[in-house]
Amino acid sequence: MTSRKVLLIFLACVVLVFPTFAQELRGTGDLGLIVERAKGSIQLIDTTKHTLLQRVEGLGDTSHASAVFSRDTRYAYVFGRDGGLTKVDLLTGKIVKRVLQSGNSIGGAISQDGRFIAAANYVPGGVKIFDSETLEQVADIPAYSDATQALSRVVGLEDSFGNRFAFSLFDAGEIWLADLSEDPRHPKLTQYKNIGNQPYDALVTPDGRWYVAGLYGEDGMAVLDLWHPEKGVRRVLREYGRGEQKLPVYKMPHLETWAASGNLVFIPGVGRHEVVLVDISTWQLVGRIPVAGQPVFVMSDPTGRRLWVNFAFPDYDTVQVIDVESRSIIHTLKPGKAVLHMEFTPRGEQVWISVRDANRVDIYDTTTFKKLGELPVDAPSGIFFSARANRFGL
Repeated sequence: MTSRKVLLIFLACVVLVFPTFAQELRGTGDLGLIVERAKGSIQLIDTTKHTLLQRVEGLGDTSHASAVFSRDTRYAYVFGRDGGLTKVDLLTGKIVKRVLQSGNSIGGAISQDGRFIAAANYVPGGVKIFDSETLEQVADIPAYSDATQALSRVVGLEDSFGNRFAFSLFDAGEIWLADLSEDPRHPKLTQYKNIGNQPYDALVTPDGRWYVAGLYGEDGMAVLDLWHPEKGVRRVLREYGRGEQKLPVYKMPHLETWAASGNLVFIPGVGRHEVVLVDISTWQLVGRIPVAGQPVFVMSDPTGRRLWVNFAFPDYDTVQVIDVESRSIIHTLKPGKAVLHMEFTPRGEQVWISVRDANRVDIYDTTTFKKLGELPVDAPSGIFFSARANRFGL
């Protein structure tokens, strides 16, 4: 066989292996993914051209899947509800590696330097740490509580500076801080006991300083200052929650994508039709904004000027936009039933909204609220853009 024929065969193989969108040099800053919650798949997307690039299948149970990105924004790490952790190459559209690391998982995070992936687990209960290059397991942190003499489900796993991860133990009412900076294979653990009943979700502020856990079993929140972890956890916002008259909670609010603007933060009211305003300098409640239903996500666009809010059933067909200065609702959208997630383009000129029951993702201009387009996606839920790689707590 001549060398020319060998070269032609090689080039033909390259064309077959790599999808069309990977054949030309391109950046990754406008790439992202949409979770198809019922199919065990994700759709890779181009946020500039508003196009679907490729479906990636074989990701297991994606009913509550989330994703983080490598610091070079080439790879996505997808956390499946079945305990699967999958590394996906955004440029080739291929699964690089997949590990089934637990029986039931509820998300994860990536370290500040991008070297480590942490997965939060319900079953058996704990956190596992993986090398981001190889997905080799680096450490196992069982969430065993001396108070309950049992393993606890882990929620609210968040990254912060110094290659530290903070997370909450739902069943034990504790917050743990795992420091990987010295010896990743033997993380230094600091445990905070009796922080409140049933922490259900948590967030880290954009500067990586404050870890805040919401409480399901009682009113209030628990706050850990990561600049001064030696001061311990303090309870704040005793008036935040369902109050004396226990109201039904159709879906727990998601705190991870809370909104921050100036010295104010805006969080969804638990079981209430309101957005709660908190002064972050004092951790005091300073206001409430009535909204259409029980909020699930309260998200700020990148400018901090407007908040976008979606809701639990039966108001899950609605999205409302709040002006931060006036603290008033300035626009209401009705995209369709089961609005599950929203994601802003990196500089905030557009918002992408998943409408699960309509099997599509809608794209809106955030200034005019004009609908710019839509994409057919099977039962879409989470939308994740690669720009998340450069932010804490996402």
